[in-house]
Amino acid sequence: MSLGIAFKGPEGIVLAADSRVTLMAQIAGENMLVPATYDNATKLLKIAEQKYVGAVTYGLGAIGQTQPRTAHSYIPELEEKLKKEGVGRLQVKDFAQRLSAFFMDRWTAQMPSAYAGPDMVFLVGGYDDGAAYGSVFEFHIPKIPDPHEWHVDSFGMVWGGQREFADRIIRGFDDQLLQIVQQTLKVSDPDMATLQGQLGAHLQARIPFAFLPLQDCVDLSIFMIRATILIQNWLVGVRGVGGAIDVATITRTEGFDEVQRKIIVGETK
Repeated sequence: MSLGIAFKGPEGIVLAADSRVTLMAQIAGENMLVPATYDNATKLLKIAEQKYVGAVTYGLGAIGQTQPRTAHSYIPELEEKLKKEGVGRLQVKDFAQRLSAFFMDRWTAQMPSAYAGPDMVFLVGGYDDGAAYGSVFEFHIPKIPDPHEWHVDSFGMVWGGQREFADRIIRGFDDQLLQIVQQTLKVSDPDMATLQGQLGAHLQARIPFAFLPLQDCVDLSIFMIRATILIQNWLVGVRGVGGAIDVATITRTEGFDEVQRKIIVGETK
């Protein structure tokens, strides 16, 4: 599942993600799936010659059935495609649309038409040329390929993946609460919408997103992922978030800057 975050702050964009990818393998002769986790996947996506945009991915960890590949492994192909097209500096929405179309093509070529599992989700952040503030878009492959913009004319965070603990920290509740209330008390959909609004108004952490300096945005993003990783150490269930936490900022003056990113190392003691 993983956990990916895009934070639109007044001083810049923060993109953060963990490094765990989970693949499911079926045991020969058995009617069961066994998870296999890999803690060195790169979900923070940087595109050559596109200095003012970036992306993180979460959800489905790989495209392909017989030879699954992560989103990051396809980036060289995207870079060559953009280079041949001579696109120059792309606006954030234009980049998100091109990224979506690129991965939609790969999905169509590699995945079965009857696929019914989770989407591969992308959060795209960056700065348009001449824009005072950044923008953040989200799209889902294959179900919702059209990018949706978050926090238009405002500041805030977007996160997804194995998000229940991040939800409880920031929102004060997660979506399971809403499902339990509706199923147990037989609450109507309009009343549930009202309840959700009231829960958000009273339980959400009082964080002044429009005030936070860029360093605080980085710290909060790391905290949300680290808290999820740590609590999963003691839980029985899917431990879908793990490995190193990769973080980058994007600002209107400096563009994409890696704050922390795992490196290739030799044998560890």
